[in-house]
Amino acid sequence: MPNPFSRIQQLDDQARSRIGWLMLRLTLAVLIGAHGWARLLVGGVRPFGAFLDDQGLMIGIWLAAAVTAIEIVGSILLALGRLLLPLNLVLSGIYVLGIVMVHAEAGWFVVGLGRNGSEYSVLLIVSLWALALQQGRRRP
Repeated sequence: MPNPFSRIQQLDDQARSRIGWLMLRLTLAVLIGAHGWARLLVGGVRPFGAFLDDQGLMIGIWLAAAVTAIEIVGSILLALGRLLLPLNLVLSGIYVLGIVMVHAEAGWFVVGLGRNGSEYSVLLIVSLWALALQQGRRRP
């Protein structure tokens, strides 16, 4: 039986590295885009805005709409490998605020030993930073 990884093993280190970073970038684009699109398509912008209003932010609906748009447009830019550093700063800021406002009090785990914790947001933030730092020398 042929080794399914034989073609990958034949690639040089630089080619394997490029493929690995591409996989991370596209996966992040899908995960982040899913948040924005799901919120938009199932009518979650208004409830998200109401939650933000309840947290003391006077313009909750506008912030919810902005976060949704940033996740949708940002996921496309991420998939295309464009504007990675500024995009990373904005998305990381959104997810840090999400940790502070929602996830930290729920603990670490998203499922299993807890519910709605910080681990997924931390993984997104670290992955975004790793990607932006690795591709930071590229121009948009």
